[in-house]
Amino acid sequence: MTDLALVWDADAMAADLLLGSGRLATDDGMRTAILISLFTDARAADDETLPEAGGDRRGWWGDAYAREPRPDAGTARDPDRIGSLLWLLSRSKITPRTLAQAKQACDEALAWLVRDGIASAVRVVIEAQVRPGQSTPDLMAIAVEIDRPTGPNRQRHDFTWDASTATITAHPEPA
Repeated sequence: MTDLALVWDADAMAADLLLGSGRLATDDGMRTAILISLFTDARAADDETLPEAGGDRRGWWGDAYAREPRPDAGTARDPDRIGSLLWLLSRSKITPRTLAQAKQACDEALAWLVRDGIASAVRVVIEAQVRPGQSTPDLMAIAVEIDRPTGPNRQRHDFTWDASTATITAHPEPA
């Protein structure tokens, strides 16, 4: 699977296309697919509590045309929609409950990889981290490990997410 390569710009808090030798760079791994899956805002259901007043349930406009959920999807969310609900945790304190909610959001957002046969298994580990100079956790470390049915057997991608500012750091950044 080859994608246009995205690189995370922590200052702009956005992903951007990566240029290499005057051309758009490509990504034969999974980093771009993971960035899109985890850090694109999925549309929140009408019964979900929003982190800010105003009623913006976010989501990508193209999801209005996603197929109906398949009976074997195993989740209440439409499996063909893009993004995750990590954004609902912005401004949340890092607690065991928040970590569990983040793991569920990541698991749901990455389930398509197994469903579509791109991965034979996807494991997500979420841990609280304490920023230097702080006494309580204020960051989430997100590790995504993917077993591929063909090609490189196992890939690991690490991200740090600051829930208070929605700042993401990808480790290590692609070359």
